[in-house]
Amino acid sequence: MDVICAGDELKRVFRNIEEYRAAMISLQKDLTAVPALAPGSGGQGEEEKAIVLIERLSELGINDIEVIRAPDERVASGGRPNIIVTIPGKSDNKRFWIMTHLDIVPPGEESLWQSDPYTMVTREDRIIGRGVEDNQQDLVASVFAALSLLKAGLTPRYTIKLLFVADEETGSKYGIQYLLNKHNHFKRGDLILVPDGGSADGSQIEIAEKSALWLRFATKGRQCHASTPARGINAFVAASELVLELNNFNHTYTEKNELFNPPVSTFSPTKKEANVPNINTIPGDDVFYLDCRILPSVDLEHFMGRVKEIAKGVEEKHGVTITISTVQRASSPPTPVDTPLVSSLKKALAEVYNVEGIPIGIGGGTVGGHLRQAGYDTVVWSRIAETAHMPNEYSLIDNMIGDARVMAYIMLFPDA
Repeated sequence: MDVICAGDELKRVFRNIEEYRAAMISLQKDLTAVPALAPGSGGQGEEEKAIVLIERLSELGINDIEVIRAPDERVASGGRPNIIVTIPGKSDNKRFWIMTHLDIVPPGEESLWQSDPYTMVTREDRIIGRGVEDNQQDLVASVFAALSLLKAGLTPRYTIKLLFVADEETGSKYGIQYLLNKHNHFKRGDLILVPDGGSADGSQIEIAEKSALWLRFATKGRQCHASTPARGINAFVAASELVLELNNFNHTYTEKNELFNPPVSTFSPTKKEANVPNINTIPGDDVFYLDCRILPSVDLEHFMGRVKEIAKGVEEKHGVTITISTVQRASSPPTPVDTPLVSSLKKALAEVYNVEGIPIGIGGGTVGGHLRQAGYDTVVWSRIAETAHMPNEYSLIDNMIGDARVMAYIMLFPDA
């Protein structure tokens, strides 16, 4: 279907979304009132929020709903709900997935909030409350984007799958990782949008992540009194030399990829654990950490070989032993810049927000990385005020409306 010929249909869909404005704000209010905190954050998971969402979806006429619970004995319900809503399309050979998450982070210091974090407040152009932007803005947008097509009597090009996952904020073990491992509904060639990151103008289209590698270095020497240092082996001195050697990776790994900012791999010594409690003792143990954000093209096994070689040299020079352990390791292939979803999203952004979509890579990790690791091209995008996790978190109402329009555009023209 040609976009120009479909202009009237698109206008009708956009008009429907605008008419849903009050209903979208209402759904935001209902969801904000039901905290969905992980048990590690003092909550009972997403069950109550899932119940409210399913009730509201049914009231809106959406009934093709599947709930997949990941077992979790820490919560009273015994599981963490993941919800899949299906809107049939003209073809099911591919599906257009929009994945958002149900869980939120705690409010933090409540004295910093100007209102109750769990009572949504509307002020002029924004709604305020914990979770309204992260991730309810685009959760709600995805629902009403689909409803706007149904109200207009239009069938999307491909089947629409709205996926509302658990546990995004604390690692995704009970969310997308559980689904990929136990209940994988994805197909190769599916279009997958994760509107859980972005920029204030909506121009940034995240298609790649640097590999994240966190390493722990435990150096063991020999403790003694500081007045007779020769009797000991100063683990702190040896570890300090190791820190400087590892920091030199910032000068030796010079490969650039302009998709990322910064365009190079970065290696940052960060946390250091306490060694001895008093000044007059030579430390026999020392522990520090290295945060590495490495371009996808760099072979991590080869890199680790260089790390071990450097550590061995420090061991031999100082007479210490160094134990290297991996705290976190995550890597995923980039989504091709010419994938159909990127092309369609660029056209939608020009239509809705009058901005040029710019594919980028990021140094941090997103839930989209799990899908890319599994071999599914995934795009992370939304237009946000960037208030996630902050006191007085807010979502601009026009962003919620606009993102719904962008999603509806892609539902109609996924191969644009």
